[in-house]
Amino acid sequence: MEQWLLNNLLAFGLAFLLTGILIPQILVIAFRKNLFDGHDTRKLHSGKVPRLGGVAFVPAIIFSVLATLGWSMHVDGIQMMDVLSDTIVPLLFLICTLMLLFLVGIADDLIGVRYGAKFLFQMLAALLMVVSGVWLQNLHGLLGLQSIPECLGWIATIVAVVCVVNSINLIDGIDGLASGLAAIALCFYGVIFYCVGSYVYSMVAFGAFGSLIPFIYYNIFGKSSRRNKIFMGDTGSLTIGMLLVFLSINITSCSFEGDVLGRINPMIVAVAPLLIPLLDVGRVFWRRVRHKRNPFMPDRSHIHHKLLILGLNSSAALGVILTAAFLTLAANVVLSMWIDVNLLLLADIAIWILANLGLTRCIRRRERKMGKRIYE
Repeated sequence: MEQWLLNNLLAFGLAFLLTGILIPQILVIAFRKNLFDGHDTRKLHSGKVPRLGGVAFVPAIIFSVLATLGWSMHVDGIQMMDVLSDTIVPLLFLICTLMLLFLVGIADDLIGVRYGAKFLFQMLAALLMVVSGVWLQNLHGLLGLQSIPECLGWIATIVAVVCVVNSINLIDGIDGLASGLAAIALCFYGVIFYCVGSYVYSMVAFGAFGSLIPFIYYNIFGKSSRRNKIFMGDTGSLTIGMLLVFLSINITSCSFEGDVLGRINPMIVAVAPLLIPLLDVGRVFWRRVRHKRNPFMPDRSHIHHKLLILGLNSSAALGVILTAAFLTLAANVVLSMWIDVNLLLLADIAIWILANLGLTRCIRRRERKMGKRIYE
């Protein structure tokens, strides 16, 4: 166990170091080649800002994980082979899915890719994950179901991949939001995997977590005037979303044992870190359909837009959402020891709806004072 704790620290450190080296180089190339994020009415930034930060994630994560595994096998190959026997195939397919979405993301960030094509590649990535043996096999009481048939599990997995990947992609609207939510989720997953003895996935989670830290610094504290600000772009959001759903689905297959862990519902552990982006994209899609708009066309109706319209600046809105995400995660995990998973998730949805209704009412009150419409 101590060896795997060191492995987690090594994977985190290598990913942190490599991303910290790559992002400044990406910034130099972006400015030399004039590769910048386009500006429109929805954008909150001004000035020239590259959106290629996510290009650093996949190389950093793959290098840190494989280098750490290689070193561990060099030190104690026999023990490592025992640990890797159940995870080597999913791990190899995970690298394939990340590379696939990495290439799609780069194409989208540089020249643009239609959302239909992106969906097809997301579904292909989901199929690769199913082929690797990672799919929803047990819902742990969700909808009253435990073990589910393979066909149903495969379909549910494909739906989960598309939903999670797009929720991370679509919530990436203010500095640090998508990366901050992902960092909370990855850190949490890493701790859980370590506690249940799934050490390889714990190392993957902490490696991905390490890759986000330098990016968060440049994304939040960088200045376009100093040429050190960068966005993750679709390259980052698609690959990080894929990694999150991969880890989330693997959580549902883990054995939770012990006085505390044994009482926590694995489905809640899997879903709770992703609730804020999932609930937000669900509400936004429903709102667009209700108003007879294309659900895939962007607008200013996400939770961060509502907070900004109320007068909060980007930093305050970020703090509110990340705090809400952390508290939601903690409350769900703790309450899952006593409350049924279905009741708990229904309560999450109800609280989310009420919170958004409250925000909308505050916006309408502000509109009346201003004498003009500021929210569609």
